[in-house]
Amino acid sequence: MFSPWRAELSQILLALLLGAFLGQVTDHYAFAFWLSGMLYLLRHLVYAQRLLRWLRGGRVSELPQGDGIWEEIYYLIYRLRRRNKRRKKQLIRMLERFRTATAALPDATVVLGPRDEIDWFNEAAERMLGLRRGDIGQKIGNLLRYPRFTHYLRHADYQTTVGIPSPTVDNLQLEIRIVPYGEDLRLLVAQDVTQLRFMERVRTDFVANVSHELRTPLTVLKGYLETLNDTQGKIPEAYLKIFRRMEEQTVRMQSLVDGLLSLTRLESGAHPLPQKRVDVPALLKLICEEVKLLPEAIPAVELRLETNACLTGAEQELRSAFSNLVVNAVKYTPPQGRVTVRWRDEGEGVRLDVEDTGPGIAQEHLPRLTERFYRVDVEGSKNKSGSGLGLAIVRHVMVRHGAELKIASTLGKGSCFSCCFPGTRTLRDACPAPEVGCASAL
Repeated sequence: MFSPWRAELSQILLALLLGAFLGQVTDHYAFAFWLSGMLYLLRHLVYAQRLLRWLRGGRVSELPQGDGIWEEIYYLIYRLRRRNKRRKKQLIRMLERFRTATAALPDATVVLGPRDEIDWFNEAAERMLGLRRGDIGQKIGNLLRYPRFTHYLRHADYQTTVGIPSPTVDNLQLEIRIVPYGEDLRLLVAQDVTQLRFMERVRTDFVANVSHELRTPLTVLKGYLETLNDTQGKIPEAYLKIFRRMEEQTVRMQSLVDGLLSLTRLESGAHPLPQKRVDVPALLKLICEEVKLLPEAIPAVELRLETNACLTGAEQELRSAFSNLVVNAVKYTPPQGRVTVRWRDEGEGVRLDVEDTGPGIAQEHLPRLTERFYRVDVEGSKNKSGSGLGLAIVRHVMVRHGAELKIASTLGKGSCFSCCFPGTRTLRDACPAPEVGCASAL
């Protein structure tokens, strides 16, 4: 570690001895020491010039010659350049492997810069998005001119995806997702979902067509069964019992068909969402009054109207969603229990809570409750009729209204189903104030 400095000190000592010798000869010691100092400085300038020339364009292997501290400096820089050269080769190999891997991906991949400019893209992006090598540096929004994509890019809501048609391939549907990474960099991935969309459309059309075709025979069958059940005394009681059971199953089948048709209509999105004022307090009062008409014994239903806020949207869809929640709570709550329907403010938006004191639902079932036909066997539910479509309808209604369905449940204590509506759907001055004593037990 000290050998370079010892060599350098020897050079300094040599310069001093030279100055002393010249001073002794010329009898001008100041000039002699100044001249020896200049020679020592000139040596450093020569070695610095060699270093500068080497760093500017010299090969790594062509190490400049030097002595003293400069020999150590040359060696350390040489070792650092060798190390950087190896690291650069490794990075180049990694980059080539990355480009080869991304080029083989079936999904279009685009690297976006801080200002949405294109930094790099793979071959699939050329084929599916119509990008060209000359587009590097251009803003992606100037090349993909679709209003939905522009809105998605401007609002930077990267938790969701957006669907657009391919600008180059006919009948090709793309689903775009943007993933932020690094510093102000983003990765745009466009996936071909044409087949998936086709299968969804086939499934939706199949369910809609089958459900529609079943309505006519079910209506005819139900009419004949009602006629047979009205023939008191003309048909033996044993046959009447069979006809009643058939009528019950026909009604259940008709309810299932109606639910499938409603769910298919909501999923298709073919009908635009109306922006009409919905008087939610009045709607909830009507639903709670209708619950009293259920044939079986029901628990106490308490309606708490803590706000007069209304909503904008489709009244029939909201009525269907709210009714499903209230009826489910009543069905799965014992007669000695209680169901609480609460309409209240929550920040800028509003919230509907339907809380019951039923048997509750295990936590592992909560994520799947809104799937169609998914039902949970809970205590006392074996004799409860239902299609398994109610919560699926509720979820789709919430999605269409920009709301969120939250489910909380504890075994043995009950469940709470909440519909949280944003402030953009809330009307606070369009509805009358809630009546005094708005909390009522039905």
